[in-house]
Amino acid sequence: MEKVFPHTAMTQANADPCFETGHICPIQHVVDLLDNKWSILVLRELFKGQRRTGQLLDALPGCSTKTLTLRLRQLETHGIINRDVYPEIPPRVEYSLTARGREIQPVLIAMHKLGSDWLEQESCECSLLTGEGPN
Repeated sequence: MEKVFPHTAMTQANADPCFETGHICPIQHVVDLLDNKWSILVLRELFKGQRRTGQLLDALPGCSTKTLTLRLRQLETHGIINRDVYPEIPPRVEYSLTARGREIQPVLIAMHKLGSDWLEQESCECSLLTGEGPN
């Protein structure tokens, strides 16, 4: 029987097992979910609070509307973000982090510190570090 992992399209049949244990590699699992820079940067922006598509596009220069839409759908499908649609004309859609999405904060903080160290520069102001993001 094929095992399907929660909040993912990954199944035991198409996941790379750990050579030592035969289990699905947890690192591979996270990499598969956050497989590109746009997903990580979308999460960074959502740590600032609920955002609309236009706000995300403004904060992510170089990311096309199509790419952003695909990433948002992927993150929503995996239970990492919420998509809230408000019954207004025109319709208003806002995105926010789920509890599962907020679990990545320590990883993003570590990436922020590593990036600052490697760039040999002062750390920028970031809601991830100040705790001013969503609860």
